[in-house]
Amino acid sequence: MAMRREAKKSAAERENPEFDDVVVKVYRCSKVVRGGRRFSFSALVVVGDRNGRVGIGYGKANEVPSAVEKGRKQATRSLGPIRLNGPTLPHAVMGRFGSSRVRLLPASAGTGVIAGASVRAVLELAGVHDCLTKVYGSTSPKNLVKATLDALTSLRDRSQIEALREVSIAS
Repeated sequence: MAMRREAKKSAAERENPEFDDVVVKVYRCSKVVRGGRRFSFSALVVVGDRNGRVGIGYGKANEVPSAVEKGRKQATRSLGPIRLNGPTLPHAVMGRFGSSRVRLLPASAGTGVIAGASVRAVLELAGVHDCLTKVYGSTSPKNLVKATLDALTSLRDRSQIEALREVSIAS
């Protein structure tokens, strides 16, 4: 069985060798049928290259490995660029999804990523090395991952702001 897992993993690595992935949470759902309970699983997966690209996926299946693989494929398809300022964020930002709010603050070099597990997964795979976070409202992993991605996609760098406002920003 161990060799089988290694073979599957190496095939996935050959498919996308530049992307890392993290399974944030595996959910178990059951329905009662005549013979007993029937379980199904869903997996929340984050994929990124640790260099400014990150995506999330949510896969459902009757077995955990299948759900994780579906989530990984969906996350790979949903990869998007993130604008960073070196190892940290260009400015403070608030991301929202559902009743969850995530505040991301840039931090000085050497601080590290100060965040919970689900927010940390997105930030680390996006390539953020120094960041402070605060979560308000719901702490559901699904909502936190989507709120974090919302915050990261709303980041703007200096050149974009200058172009939008049609002015030059002094240093």
